Amino acid sequence: MRLDGKTAIVTGAGSGFGAGIARKFAAEGAHVIVADINSDAASSIAREISGTPCTVDVANKASVQAMINLTLQRHSQIDIVINNAGVTHLPAPMDTISEDDFDRVFAVNCKSVYLIAQAVIPHMKANKSGNILNVASTAGVSPRPNLSWYNASKGWMNTATKSMAVELAPFGIRVNALNPVAGETPLLASFMGEDTPERRAQFLSTIPIGRFSTPEDMGNAACYLCSDEASMITGVCMEVDGGRCI
Repeated sequence: MRLDGKTAIVTGAGSGFGAGIARKFAAEGAHVIVADINSDAASSIAREISGTPCTVDVANKASVQAMINLTLQRHSQIDIVINNAGVTHLPAPMDTISEDDFDRVFAVNCKSVYLIAQAVIPHMKANKSGNILNVASTAGVSPRPNLSWYNASKGWMNTATKSMAVELAPFGIRVNALNPVAGETPLLASFMGEDTPERRAQFLSTIPIGRFSTPEDMGNAACYLCSDEASMITGVCMEVDGGRCI
């Protein structure tokens, strides 16, 4: 198995892409910390894959540290961190988005990466090994209108990925990102504004391969980047987008 014996934290693992990554990692032999702000969702996925549930607010420093402490208590090491938790604002002109919505998007999508890095990187440096994978979005590469501040948060994540990668490579820590296109997840309706056949057709028309991304697509891509097969790959922001960004 490709991740046999590895310990992986997956945030936002209670549903959507995070659940798909958690399932794939468990199938490949990893010990998975199923971290989510929704306790019931985390517990459900953890039961399914024999993982460890963890309730976490990734935008809160104390909550993030508690997640790291729990992982080390259970498994004594952290090999992989998947920064998957994310939120968006509803589609609207950029000058109409409330300050509260802006702050929430950047707290969950950006500040979380900073807080988790502060908490886990000293451990990875001590072990001279580690993998961090940030789940960004094609929105940070080829933005759609009326999602400007969400797009910006994902562009931030891609830049952070490259900066983290070049700084942490000498310590044996690899950092990569995935940029999924719109997918069959609970956030899809939020991105579209409304989930109707017409809106789906509009979004699908921009994806050359002709379908939305899936949690399974993300699990497979994440597994590769976090496995030893990708030992020479760092600082890469990989599109999982069916050609959307070509």
